[in-house]
Amino acid sequence: MTTAYSLQEILAAKSQHGQTFSSLALLLPNRNEVSTASLLLSRHPPPSPEEIKILSSVLQLDGGMLAEYFSSTPDRGETALQMPPREPLIYRLYEAVMNYGKAYKAVMNEMFGDGIMSAIAFKTDVGKEIVLDPETGIESTWVVITMKGKW
Repeated sequence: MTTAYSLQEILAAKSQHGQTFSSLALLLPNRNEVSTASLLLSRHPPPSPEEIKILSSVLQLDGGMLAEYFSSTPDRGETALQMPPREPLIYRLYEAVMNYGKAYKAVMNEMFGDGIMSAIAFKTDVGKEIVLDPETGIESTWVVITMKGKW
């Protein structure tokens, strides 16, 4: 009988083997770094048997124990248990949607008609943009978050 790994053990193996969410995503079919982070942190969306084999090999963890970890209930929406969120970055994301949500909805309804964006048929990505202020010559770093959901 095996005992499933804990999230802390999986993240420790990731760190120990010099892996990042981006480097793991390059090895996993059809995943980007956000999907890979969500897989490890929340067990969502669940991995295929092929992905479990890849993670087992790269992280040097027992495949059966990984499969057991990933077969437990995903932690979807765990951050929504406390509203508004208390973690500063997650709060800022919440704040952005609260400030721009009505505008997003209005623009989407103009573009697509009445409807909603799926969070199931959904893809997301995070990017980085360096912007040089032409007046001051100072660079600033911007985060670019892309959300793509089926209408």
